[in-house]
Amino acid sequence: MRSFTFLLFFATIVALALASNNVEDKVISQVVEIHRLRPQTGSAGYTVPQLDCLSWRLAVETNNLQNWKLVPKECTNYVGHYMLGKQYRHDCEYVAKQAIEYAKGLKLSDDGKDVWVFDIDETTLSNAPYYARSDVAFGAKPYNHTKFNLWVAEGRAPAIPSILGVYKTVLSLGIKPVFITGTRENFRQVRIVNLKNVGYSNWEKLILKVENDTGSAAQFKSSKRTELVKAGYRIVGNIGDQWSDLIGENVGARTFKVPDPMYYIG
Repeated sequence: MRSFTFLLFFATIVALALASNNVEDKVISQVVEIHRLRPQTGSAGYTVPQLDCLSWRLAVETNNLQNWKLVPKECTNYVGHYMLGKQYRHDCEYVAKQAIEYAKGLKLSDDGKDVWVFDIDETTLSNAPYYARSDVAFGAKPYNHTKFNLWVAEGRAPAIPSILGVYKTVLSLGIKPVFITGTRENFRQVRIVNLKNVGYSNWEKLILKVENDTGSAAQFKSSKRTELVKAGYRIVGNIGDQWSDLIGENVGARTFKVPDPMYYIG
């Protein structure tokens, strides 16, 4: 039986999928080879998945589906094509548009204490080149802590252009960016270099996990936001790809969620 295999031809496709109208050559050069997605075959070239993957992704984004571990096998191709295709780019752009419009309408103080909290992974920086690898398969394979840390250590994650636009807007308005990430403290320098290389030029704080930071991601992020508020900062905006970035205490005056159907962090 004739098999139908989907091959995403050039390494630049990730950059194209993430690109805005102005793509820097150095972002394209960061992209690794994209491997074949799991083929679907049948009499007409496709099998009809038992699971409606569009509905599954909707449940993920609305937090109706929680504590899931892996992307369902029948949705591997769907998630891969979504992350590398125009819909993911358009969805991020739409979120960014709402965030920018909101930020421009804020009445800010003049004491320098207005901050906007940004997550890093899949919010300000994209790990799509890593997740496109065949041994990762867009979240269909179990998370490998060692392999992911090796990718982070490379410091080659490209920016998500639309969220970089949010960052530049809030900075221009006088709102101070604060990064809060679950990345461990020993990756601080590589994260600083990576962020600056793709356009995140400066920030008020870069908060990473240290050894005594325990508990869930939601608890960690909540505690760090609370520390900001106790220090006199006002969180006027908060953007992340996981619900654990956006729930808990002191989430900010308004939250914005970037799509991410590749993994769940509670």
